[in-house]
Amino acid sequence: MTARLELLAIPGLPMVEAGDDLPALILAGLDRAGMALQPRDVVVIAQKVVSKAEGRMVDLAEIVPTARAVELAAQVGKDPRIVEVVLSDSAKVVRSRPNLMIMQHRLGFVMANAGVDQSNVHESDGRQRALLLPLDPDGSAERIRQALSVRAEVAVVISDSFGRPWRRGTAGVAIGAAGLPSLIDLRGKPDLFGRTLEVSIIGFADEIAAAASLLQGQANEAQPVVILRGLSWTAPNCPVADVIRPPEEDLFQ
Repeated sequence: MTARLELLAIPGLPMVEAGDDLPALILAGLDRAGMALQPRDVVVIAQKVVSKAEGRMVDLAEIVPTARAVELAAQVGKDPRIVEVVLSDSAKVVRSRPNLMIMQHRLGFVMANAGVDQSNVHESDGRQRALLLPLDPDGSAERIRQALSVRAEVAVVISDSFGRPWRRGTAGVAIGAAGLPSLIDLRGKPDLFGRTLEVSIIGFADEIAAAASLLQGQANEAQPVVILRGLSWTAPNCPVADVIRPPEEDLFQ
């Protein structure tokens, strides 16, 4: 049983650019801060820096909106080029209203704007750009985990901020994970009084992402990498792809 957890933000990480070796930047940041990875640490990394390192930036000047994008842009009051980028990374429009598009991302995530973001995207040359999610967040997490594990055997979670359909405010969730179970299935196990649990499945990676988000922040905190220490688990590893609810279980779309 875990009785104590620590959350440790790595200070002073540089702005990440396309092509940067993100694990190397993290390890160098640890060294500068006099910090060291320990076995079973969970390294939680904000999606934005992963996407930047992977070059998932698009230049809006190069985007030609389709007729569908122009029509939807008129309905929601957004730049048709942004709408085109959102549509290109989406499976479908779930809901829309002025200034809001809830999309089903091509990976199955249901989120605002399919994760396409312009906040904290540096525009030193004056050109407007937008940032997309990593192509394969679980794969990205595994590559980073392997690189960091030269120091210690760690797990990695890539986090993002999602809104919730029945609650105001955003919260951190996992969009990629490696080296840990994204879900822990407790069905069939007893509760405190011996009653068999029938529906209890823990969103383990999401809970980790939400905890780290308290330090990462969502504005100008500049703390995109957080180490969560002291967590224990015995369930088998599984990716965030397993978290996506299959259509036959979805009562709301």
